[in-house]
Amino acid sequence: MLVTIDQSSGFCWGVVRTVEIAEETLNNIEDNNVYILGQIIHNPKETDRLEQKGLKTISYEDLQNINPKNSKVLIRAHGEPPSTYESAKKLGIEIIDATCPLVTSLQNRVIKFHQQDYQIVIFGKKEHAEVIGLRGVCNDECIVVKSVEDVISSVDFTKKTVLISQTTMDKNTFYAVKTTIQENISKTLLIEDTKDFFIAKDTLCRAVYGREDKLKEFAMSNDIMIFVAGRNSSNGKGLFNTCKSVNTKSYFIEDIKEINNDWFIGAEKVGITGATSTPQWYMEKVKNEIESIN
Repeated sequence: MLVTIDQSSGFCWGVVRTVEIAEETLNNIEDNNVYILGQIIHNPKETDRLEQKGLKTISYEDLQNINPKNSKVLIRAHGEPPSTYESAKKLGIEIIDATCPLVTSLQNRVIKFHQQDYQIVIFGKKEHAEVIGLRGVCNDECIVVKSVEDVISSVDFTKKTVLISQTTMDKNTFYAVKTTIQENISKTLLIEDTKDFFIAKDTLCRAVYGREDKLKEFAMSNDIMIFVAGRNSSNGKGLFNTCKSVNTKSYFIEDIKEINNDWFIGAEKVGITGATSTPQWYMEKVKNEIESIN
């Protein structure tokens, strides 16, 4: 049985940057008082590894209990709303900003369109950390949609509108949402050209949907696919569905303990892949475990 790890899988550059900032901070602070607001990435294995190095995961409520002397609080790749920075400043806490530059750019776009009085429509999950940050930079004066049905029920088609996306959402649904808004604005305002009333910005992360074609090719070349990711990973869920769409014998695991030996009966080729938040070192562990079954 040949077991292969997908060469295009593993951390995206935004996650690599965040993890590197966390490790550098941990190495450079004497008392090891390094905190992060929320899980650094949606992968419990990598979170555990960094916590063993001294990184402390905290909630917003914990901020007021931190001794600001010789302590640092990291902002993870998902970003934060302005209120988080304001709270830290009032408490005298030093912030290390590890927000993904793509997310920072997206926040700046939302600010710009909000200042221009656009109706802001965000394609995403309302309580996802990235979307909470986006909502924060426009005082929550926006509409968050996950589907075409949400668009129909919540968007005002008489208003000047901009559509942007959470970076890890599904590409096909984004364009379905775009078309729905465009067609309804055209119908409502009785105009054919909507360019003065509607702007759509594809702010999806290329590291996520840019992998789809390669992932499909890799999945089709194997008898069995093992998809390794944290269960809370948004892009993990999307990429797994892409994988399963071309190989029905695709299995999602967060932990090696979830591996079922029966999956591999009669299999000659097994592929391992993961989300953009799945560490390479853990996929190697999964590979070794499967090879030991053989």
